[in-house]
Amino acid sequence: MSSADVFVHRLALNESESVGAGTRIWAWAHVLRGAVVGTDCNIGDHAFVEGGAVVGNGVTIKNGVAIWEGVTLEDFVFVGPNAAFTNDRFPRSPRHPEARARYLDKSWLERTLVREGASLGANCTIVCGVTVGRYALVAAGAVVTSEVPAFRIVAGAPARVVGSVCLCGDRLPTAGDLRCGRCGRAYYVHGADLAISD
Repeated sequence: MSSADVFVHRLALNESESVGAGTRIWAWAHVLRGAVVGTDCNIGDHAFVEGGAVVGNGVTIKNGVAIWEGVTLEDFVFVGPNAAFTNDRFPRSPRHPEARARYLDKSWLERTLVREGASLGANCTIVCGVTVGRYALVAAGAVVTSEVPAFRIVAGAPARVVGSVCLCGDRLPTAGDLRCGRCGRAYYVHGADLAISD
């Protein structure tokens, strides 16, 4: 990859050597050395991607989002404006004399995985150590403290399942034939998740 393959706004800063072709990094965004960003991503104004974060292909990161070390976003994830991630469940300032020993290694780090195609609404919070399932939808302002099943909609604080969503983005019926009214895809229940019928 050459730098010509990546658009970096003149007011943005990209220190990573692992940013894929076709990715756009907009004004006042900052991608640190050690971050991995895939192809054809869009990183909005005032976003921050820390070293150790992994961003897949075709990901949209809207304005004001910080992606911390230990967070992985798979392909085609959407992260709405000001969504918040964490990576330390019991944080202390590493500069405090009593807390320094805790930060001598990475044992404090809790990883978060957002699976392919999931969408995270504006101002939601994803508490570290959880997985957001494939094509799930987290409502604006939700606080996610536990696993989010695939193709499910979660809302509230703490977030709870309130419905199901199709790969195309339309809401699915709550009972009976789980078929999308827009695209016609059919689904079946697989544990807590939904899965697309063959």
